[in-house]
Amino acid sequence: MSSASIEHEDHSDVCRSIRLSGRLDMIGTEAITMKFASLSAAKGRRVIVDLREVTFLASVAIREIINNAKAVARRGGRLVLLVGDNDLVAKTLETTGVGTIVPMFATEREALEAAVA
Repeated sequence: MSSASIEHEDHSDVCRSIRLSGRLDMIGTEAITMKFASLSAAKGRRVIVDLREVTFLASVAIREIINNAKAVARRGGRLVLLVGDNDLVAKTLETTGVGTIVPMFATEREALEAAVA
């Protein structure tokens, strides 16, 4: 049984939110990796990765986020992170420097505006 889950919602033909939740440790990340890549794979896609319900974020999950962000960018899209008030995740991402690679936002509105800009 996986300790993580993944869901998505389309805002438009080109903008999608991908909601990750639970423990993104090695087992949890492995459980969502293929679906995460598949959901963000489309030319010109704008992706908001919602991390507000993530309870643990391991380095393997951070690597998946960065890999997906780079893949989306190569296809002409953009990936942004929605961390909300999840201080644990925000501090982990800031400490590891992910915020300098993938933009992070506290509100859905900010993330959506940045994704489609």
